[in-house]
Amino acid sequence: MRLRNIPGSREVIADHPSCILEENPQKGNWADIFGNSNPIHIEVGMGKGRFIMSLARLNPDINYIGIEKYSSVLVRALEKLDEDPIDNIRFIRMDAEKINEMFAQDEISRIYLNFSDPWPKDRHAKRRLTSETFLKRYDNILKKEGHIEFKTDNQDLFDFSLEQVAPAGWNLAASTRDLHHDKVLNQGNVMTEYEEKFSSQGNPIFKMIINR
Repeated sequence: MRLRNIPGSREVIADHPSCILEENPQKGNWADIFGNSNPIHIEVGMGKGRFIMSLARLNPDINYIGIEKYSSVLVRALEKLDEDPIDNIRFIRMDAEKINEMFAQDEISRIYLNFSDPWPKDRHAKRRLTSETFLKRYDNILKKEGHIEFKTDNQDLFDFSLEQVAPAGWNLAASTRDLHHDKVLNQGNVMTEYEEKFSSQGNPIFKMIINR
C-alpha cells in the first residue's frame, strides 16, 4: 500500500524538538539528550507511535525512542505528542539499516519490533527486521542483559524469525502463536493499532522474546 504524502511533513519533523534526523546521529549521547541515565527502550518501525507513547506514559522512569523512516507517518506521531506531551520520549526519522550509526555499544536496554514489514520475496529477506543481518546489528547496541520483543500476525514472518535466532547467536526466551490467549506473555501487553485491528478480525498474534 502506497503511503499518502503529507506536504510539509519533512519540515515539521526537522523543526520538532522531540525528533532527531538520521543525518544528525546521537551515538553515545542519549543520556545527555534525556537529561538522565534511565534505561533506554526503542521501537524500530513505530508507525504512528501509539504503542511506544503508551509505554512512555506507563513507565516514566524509562526513556523511549521511536524509529520511523516514513515522514508522513512520523508526523502523525508528532501531532499526537503535541496534543499530550511526554517528557521521556524522542523520535528518530531514520532507516533502520543505519541503527548502528545512531546508538553506541550497550546503549539500549530493550528493542521492540511490532508488525514489521514482512518483505515476502525471498530476495528481500535481509531487509526483514528480524533477519540474521538485523539481529547482528542489534547485538552491537543492546546491553548484555537486554532483550528483543517481536509481535506479528504474519505466520510466515514469524516462522522465518524463529529460524534466524540461533544462527545469529541469540536465544529464544519465550514464544507463543496465540498471544492474547497466553496468560503469561499477554500479561501487561500493550496493543499496537495493527494488533487491535488484526485481533478484532480473529487473527492470532504471534510473539517471541529473544536474548543473548
